[in-house]
Amino acid sequence: MQQSTIVGVDIGTTSTKAVAFGLNGEVLFQQSVGYPILSEEAGQAEQDPEQVLEAVLKALEEVVEWLQDYSFKLEGVSFSSAMHSLIAMDASGNPLTRCIIWADTRSHICADSIKKSALGHKIYLQTGTPIHPMSPLAKLCWLRQEQPYVFERAAMFIGIKEYVLYQLFGEYKIDYSIASATGLFNIFELNWHADALQLAGVNASQLPTPVPTTHIFSGIKSRFASRLPIPAATPFIIGASDGCLANLASHGVRPGEAVVTIGTSGAVRTMANKPATDRQERLFSYILNEDHFVLGGAVNNGGVALRWFRDTFYTAETAEAIAKEQDIYELLNEVAETVPAGAEGLLFLPYLLGERAPVWDGAARACFIGANFNHTRPHFLRAVMEGVIFGVYSVVQALEQVAGPIPVIYANGGFAFSELWVQMLADISGKKVYLTETPEGSAFGAAIMGMFALKLIPSLEEADEMIRISKTFVPDAQLNQLYQRQYNVFKTLYPKLKDSFEELASIQYKQTEQEN
Repeated sequence: MQQSTIVGVDIGTTSTKAVAFGLNGEVLFQQSVGYPILSEEAGQAEQDPEQVLEAVLKALEEVVEWLQDYSFKLEGVSFSSAMHSLIAMDASGNPLTRCIIWADTRSHICADSIKKSALGHKIYLQTGTPIHPMSPLAKLCWLRQEQPYVFERAAMFIGIKEYVLYQLFGEYKIDYSIASATGLFNIFELNWHADALQLAGVNASQLPTPVPTTHIFSGIKSRFASRLPIPAATPFIIGASDGCLANLASHGVRPGEAVVTIGTSGAVRTMANKPATDRQERLFSYILNEDHFVLGGAVNNGGVALRWFRDTFYTAETAEAIAKEQDIYELLNEVAETVPAGAEGLLFLPYLLGERAPVWDGAARACFIGANFNHTRPHFLRAVMEGVIFGVYSVVQALEQVAGPIPVIYANGGFAFSELWVQMLADISGKKVYLTETPEGSAFGAAIMGMFALKLIPSLEEADEMIRISKTFVPDAQLNQLYQRQYNVFKTLYPKLKDSFEELASIQYKQTEQEN
């Protein structure tokens, strides 16, 4: 008997990954194809949609061919993708723009204006997407102002997943999950939000039709079916957003179960059985499906902060480690462990790339606070690691205020390779942290959603059996007391420094403009 498989396709920021899973969650085969982020001016971050489409096809083609070579039965293909992208399409289905991705900040002036208005607050409370340059709402306002000739020609405005599926099936459809991250979608009524559309200057007919995350496409265009090669009747499941699916793949599918992911950036997410928004606008509220809503916040500064410190202050050690084929991060962990918890009163505000949750301020800046003559380079290293966790913990606190107690945390991402860093999360939060062996993150979440859509599992909660806990980290009560004292200082720093950050950002922007 042929073994059944399902393929999860994750359309990411710099690559697309296709992963074949057994129905027990086992990874059978995977392929990844990369593409560049295009940036030709300050704040620009775009993808070539045709490059992304080709990456999807190439990755999927190689996985499908492997499955055929080993006589596996393909049950379906399910999708995940990054959120907040925008492509303007003409009436003939051709792109008028490249794909403007979440990292593009050119709409920051529009976002700031909306955020300060009563209408902006009202829109957030209904859409669940914080007002920020990442959101398609702000991007549309910017495009209308800065490129009116493109805006007026556009027949449709879509994201990258919708572009790929339009090419494959000829239909403009958007899943509730991706729609809920646009700032244009009412998460309580599951339709486009009239006030947001009016503000953006578009109407519902210019946006894809919203459908559940279990929606199934069939009848792939013949030229793609022959290339892959798969039967034209193979079901393709629309799936959801990468963040929501990462929670599904990380044991975080029940209320009160939080997932912390720290890679280059980071995120904290918890599940709820109904949508909720934060009157202080600190959190996002996105949709996994009609019964599962993901509340949380993303931070810009995760592993990128440690990498910055490595590249800036450990250049000689990094070069030596590369020459000896050693892991520089193992060395950094050993160095950080020589410093007492709390870095002897040195704090790091980790806003190197501005910040999303909980402050949502692109002008925020990083800084060290509390340095004295006795602090050495290892102190600054440990302070960076602790500062990242303090930033993550501030999102955990906001979540608990909105969604209720979070008794445990499931952790994954690149930081999970550092037991020191994960233990910091336990000690700072005062919560048990479970390290999960999550196979391929969002792609696995897409596969689980596909299994549910195809009735191969009876509920999303059934996926728990496929997710393994590799280690448990228990908080140290004494260190938690120390860290709580430091956190009480940490959380006061941004409000006190906000005006200074704005002035420094203004100086930097002006200098950049003069240089260009």
